[in-house]
Amino acid sequence: MNAQEIIRSIEAAQMKSDLPEIRIGDQVRVGVRIQEGGKERVQAFEGTVIAARNSGSNRTITVRKTFQGIGVERVFLIHSPRIESIKVLRRGKVRRAKLFYLRDRVGKATRIKAKVDSKEQSLEQLL
Repeated sequence: MNAQEIIRSIEAAQMKSDLPEIRIGDQVRVGVRIQEGGKERVQAFEGTVIAARNSGSNRTITVRKTFQGIGVERVFLIHSPRIESIKVLRRGKVRRAKLFYLRDRVGKATRIKAKVDSKEQSLEQLL
């Protein structure tokens, strides 16, 4: 076994298998474990995925939200043990790989159109 195969086997053991497919523009809720004193709790961070990078165990996503009029961004290591859960709330319809232009926008200009899934669309037509 060479060094690369050893590294891949270690990374494969640490990767999570229950993650949803996360794309740029998605509205997500990330549950992060936070240690306060001797207690540990899960805090939700909800926002829009504006960037994703790397692959494998080093995959990260950058999530942006506006809190009290101030933009807040956090970078999450997807396969970290600190990440409790990731839930995709809605899909976004975007045409770019990075949404850094949202940093310069305020208010309603930061909204992203929701992507309508073909399954949902066919159900609506039946009703």
